[in-house]
Amino acid sequence: MSIRVRYEDPRAASSTFCFQEPFRIGRGDDAELCIKNDYVSRYHLKVLKENGVWTIVDLNSSNGIFLEGLRVDRIKVDRPLSVRLGIEGPFVHFEPEPIEPRVEVPMPPAIERPTAPWSAPTSKKEATASKPKNVDRYFGKLPATEPIGEQTMMIREAFAQVQKKQKRKYGGVMAALGIGVLAISGYAWYLHQQVAKQRATAVELFYAMKEMDLSIANVEKMVRDSNSKSGAEQLNASRNRRKDMEQKYDKFLEGLHIYDAKMTPQERLVLRVARIFGECELDMPKEFMTEINSYISKWQSSPRMAKALKRARDNSFIPFIAKELLDNDLPPQFLYLAMQESDFDEYISGPQTYMGFAKGMWQFIPKTAVQYGLKVGPLVDRPVRDPSDDRHHWELATKAAAAYLKDLYRTDAKASGFLVMACYNWGEHKVLPLVQRMPDNPKERNFWKLLAMGKDKIPQETYDYVFYIASAAVIGEDPKLFGFDFDKPLGYLEGSSSTR
Repeated sequence: MSIRVRYEDPRAASSTFCFQEPFRIGRGDDAELCIKNDYVSRYHLKVLKENGVWTIVDLNSSNGIFLEGLRVDRIKVDRPLSVRLGIEGPFVHFEPEPIEPRVEVPMPPAIERPTAPWSAPTSKKEATASKPKNVDRYFGKLPATEPIGEQTMMIREAFAQVQKKQKRKYGGVMAALGIGVLAISGYAWYLHQQVAKQRATAVELFYAMKEMDLSIANVEKMVRDSNSKSGAEQLNASRNRRKDMEQKYDKFLEGLHIYDAKMTPQERLVLRVARIFGECELDMPKEFMTEINSYISKWQSSPRMAKALKRARDNSFIPFIAKELLDNDLPPQFLYLAMQESDFDEYISGPQTYMGFAKGMWQFIPKTAVQYGLKVGPLVDRPVRDPSDDRHHWELATKAAAAYLKDLYRTDAKASGFLVMACYNWGEHKVLPLVQRMPDNPKERNFWKLLAMGKDKIPQETYDYVFYIASAAVIGEDPKLFGFDFDKPLGYLEGSSSTR
């Protein structure tokens, strides 16, 4: 039984497909029916057979499935029908093949065959009767009334002794084998338990480091605000303890073989970037690696990253941005946030929002710009370049952005770089309230926990924003590995004591 599927998309030609096996519809290239539309999730829905009837099942898509204007999770396709992927997404039409009535075909009459002159025994009794009589006489059971000679008795006794010895021999072998299996299983279970304990200890140590990062960040602010000498000494002591904790954590990772030889260079870089931005490699959701790779593919299919980094190099943006970030004890890889915001264009103006026009390389809205010491110009309400607006002076804007990122890092984001990105993108009225409802500690308030809430909880723009920056940072660690013809943007920092 097959089903015909046709979808309508005003930006693409309508196509019809026919399926006989279960299939998925989504934006991902590996979906059996791929629809490139922003309202379509990577895996939006699947269509399968249940009790002989085709059934549409929502795969927890962000925008949902709509039938006649109502959102549904599951639909039986027992007739031709149309659903919409998202409230404003493309229509998909399903037409199941009608089930033809079953026709009973009469069986032909049995054909009589000639009886064979001999046939094999059909019963156990007949088969037993066909055995040679000597087998039963020497090794089987004989009727009590049948006489047994001396030679027969000797043979039967010898056979019984051989059987007894074999039972003892093989019984011991099987017992030893069983004990060996139990011992191996027990040892394997013990090792598994030890690894699990080590892993749990390493995770606890990692989040203890994040707690220490928060303490250091708050002491830094205190020292900066008060110029306290005792505070500076406390800060140095805390930084030394933090280094000791990180060395212990690295030893745990080495013992657990997290970065083992089976891992590809790309996978190692994904783990490295997650760690750089303050997320625990041991706590990473399985789908994170896959998602990062999909966004790497998006960068690979566009010249955007190469052009933006060329602009940054030609204008000497990168060293200045990296220094400001490092001076605030932030990863220099946050420079890719500016790339995502503006492609390093210091004169750009964003679209109008209810908070006004975002401007400059770091796309500050007027309220946040003023909060971090930037002057807005007389053309604040127009999407044009304004020489009097500090947001267009990239050095001033970079200093303000580094301070803003650090404040997010030490407060709401709880030392999670990915949460910093999410709050920077869509903070005050969407993501920030969601983050602030999470528990107030790094183990329970981090990007992994945000992802665990479900993609439908996060605005798609913010989800894309974080993954574009994270995947760009992965590429930036080794551009040639990913097929890009430019050098590592932050390569000049390698070997420097100022690198994070």
